[in-house]
Amino acid sequence: MPTPLLVALITTAQLLSPTAPTPAATVCFLACDALDPSQAREEEFPVPEKRLNGRLLVLHVSDADGMAWGSIDEGTPGDSVWLDRSWDGGVTWEPLLGRATVPGTRTGTRTLMHNVSDPAGHRRGLIRACGDAGAVACTDWIYPVVCDVLCDHVDASLAAGDVQPVAPTTLHGRTIRLHVDARAMAWGTVETGGPGDEVWLDRSWDEGASWPGGSSLGRTAVISGTSTRTTMFATRDPRGRHYGGAVRACGRAAGSNEGSCTAWARPAPTRADGAAEALMYSYRPHEGWWASSWWNSAATLTALVDYAARTGNRRYDWVVARTFDVNRGVFPAGQRGSDPIEGDFVSRAIDDSAWWGLAWIAAYDHTGERRYLDMAATIGAYVHQYWDTGTCGGGVWWDRERTYKNAVTAGLYVRLAASLHRRLPGDAVWSRRTRTAADWYLASGMINSAGLVNDGLTADCRNNGSTVWTYNQGLGIGGLTEAWRATGDARYLAAARRLADVALVSPVLTRGGVLTESCDVGQRSCDDNQKQFKGIFARYLADLARVTGSAAHRAYAQRQSDSIWTTDRDALNRLGQRWAGGTPNQLDWRTQASALGGVLVR
Repeated sequence: MPTPLLVALITTAQLLSPTAPTPAATVCFLACDALDPSQAREEEFPVPEKRLNGRLLVLHVSDADGMAWGSIDEGTPGDSVWLDRSWDGGVTWEPLLGRATVPGTRTGTRTLMHNVSDPAGHRRGLIRACGDAGAVACTDWIYPVVCDVLCDHVDASLAAGDVQPVAPTTLHGRTIRLHVDARAMAWGTVETGGPGDEVWLDRSWDEGASWPGGSSLGRTAVISGTSTRTTMFATRDPRGRHYGGAVRACGRAAGSNEGSCTAWARPAPTRADGAAEALMYSYRPHEGWWASSWWNSAATLTALVDYAARTGNRRYDWVVARTFDVNRGVFPAGQRGSDPIEGDFVSRAIDDSAWWGLAWIAAYDHTGERRYLDMAATIGAYVHQYWDTGTCGGGVWWDRERTYKNAVTAGLYVRLAASLHRRLPGDAVWSRRTRTAADWYLASGMINSAGLVNDGLTADCRNNGSTVWTYNQGLGIGGLTEAWRATGDARYLAAARRLADVALVSPVLTRGGVLTESCDVGQRSCDDNQKQFKGIFARYLADLARVTGSAAHRAYAQRQSDSIWTTDRDALNRLGQRWAGGTPNQLDWRTQASALGGVLVR
């Protein structure tokens, strides 16, 4: 049963609200609610302090942690302080979060920290500090206005361009349009109407499923003439780690309660921005990955780093650090996949470990942070333990049980070995390993007579004739290209070019000029691994094109980007499995990461 004091506090909080408060559930962002403020990485005071019967009520915020806490000082024993948190713009709130009471020997106290935002739950929060000292008072809510490059309510005359991402809607002869600019600012217009007509925006952080706190933004009426527009509103909230919010324009005819809205859209200043923002929708900050695929998360992080390197956008550098910090430890089977993760990103799946090694090479190249290179070297040393000349004369085993030598592990090892040599000053060990691995790869027999890479070798070391997957072809290209950089041996670059040239014209991998997986054809569907294969090919074809300047390779890459963006994208910039469009077309974060690699034309 609640205590009389708690009942009194809740009753007082209800009097301050037009509706009853909602119960709180624990939110986990970078940390979970109820963290001690001593662990805050920074302390800011974004709203004015409040005086309450001589007491000092303060809201403290750490944007670095995404958390806030409250304090009350200059008080007497029995005074209390707490946080209110709202998910609907302050209409309702969770009351009494972290409530603390001044003890008998003190004149002040503070709450524990609570999260301001909930990116994983796609909820944008507001927080305020409240206190009770003979009366109840609260500070202002923090961050009621969304700010990105610009903040909410900027005049649309300042727009950087004008794109209409979805078709307009009509209502009794009126035309209602959604507009966005190159900074992902959005506004709405109503045309061919009359005085009293209205237009507004709705903004959603969960792809249009709901829009609490984002309804009727910038609601504007036609005063004279036949048209008007709203002010502009941001669709990204970097402070709260909400990227790519969805917006729609809505309108109402004068004298009618009837309204109409456009479809929801997620602005895309560029193809790369649009694809990356939609990908971030599925990132889970607290767990530090894209649940729930281990190697896919490594490949996805690499795609995100590729995007950052290509565009110069450092908005997601925190994701790189977060993924590293959270996942470098030990996880039992079932938490990150069916296998246990044994620390330093390694497991019994040797290829999974190598994917993480390449991810940290990319992170090192982008950030310059030595810890990422050190981790890649640790992973490389682990993978090398499974190089075995006793079977097939060499090659790395696919798994710890040594059951299979295949193209994916071989290509990963060549790329990783060469990458480590190029980045470790004075290295000679990885240089030798690169030559040995690249020579073995070319002589292994996995490249068939048509110049395509089959999946692996039989027990007696012959090409097994299994499926030609795009990522195996791509890893061959990427591994040999990096081996050329590491050694200067022209044979490796020539071999990489042959693998690329074949892929561009072979109907096994390209149909109608568009990269096609065997599971993209007809009524087939791809499994969670296969969904990510084409983006890996696109990454390494682009890498080769940077070296050779091949017009054919660059034209092919551009064709993939064009096809993805025009035939395989919805209004929320979600990108599917089939880069040429068509049905059935699967769509999730794996297909998004893969297609991000496809739209990044270098």
